[in-house]
Amino acid sequence: MPKPKQLKANFFARSVHHVAPELIGATLLVDGVGGRIVEVEAYHHTDPAAHSFGGRTERNAVMFGPPGHAYVYRSYGIHWCLNFICEPEGSASGILIRAIEPTAGLPAMRRRRGLKDERLLCSGPGRLGEALGIARAKHNGARLDHAPFAVFAPEARPEIIAGPRIGISKATELPWRYGLKGSKFVSKRFPEAG
Repeated sequence: MPKPKQLKANFFARSVHHVAPELIGATLLVDGVGGRIVEVEAYHHTDPAAHSFGGRTERNAVMFGPPGHAYVYRSYGIHWCLNFICEPEGSASGILIRAIEPTAGLPAMRRRRGLKDERLLCSGPGRLGEALGIARAKHNGARLDHAPFAVFAPEARPEIIAGPRIGISKATELPWRYGLKGSKFVSKRFPEAG
């Protein structure tokens, strides 16, 4: 069986609109703990919901750096959220990793989250951050193709569904949320295509 292909910085050096759907089905590991990405959201620098929209700050500086790095921020003052920086350096565009299907390191995830239900371990960006042990001091600015991170291309082409992003108040109509069709591990069900 062929070894999964690890995604390198050049994979992320493209439009968030190309990278985001291609991350569905990819495997994300942090210190060997993680699983299959089943839900992401794209944030382009021209998007008023993007952290980089108002310009560079100390908090979002990593977004303006080279692609293929992690951007970690705290949501609602509680949860650490993980983003992948995309597009050429200076673009300040990224992809929020919203949910994974846990497949590796489940005991560690259960311990960190204090629960056993696999479906709830990583179904949402805050839950995912806690389950993977994400922290700004340790992971913000880290390369995605070097330890502790590893991201592997999907083994097969998954069926992807798109819809509006959730948990934001600006540009809510943009269909920049992507998910694995039929996955029970997404943070919120996608509207059914009519």
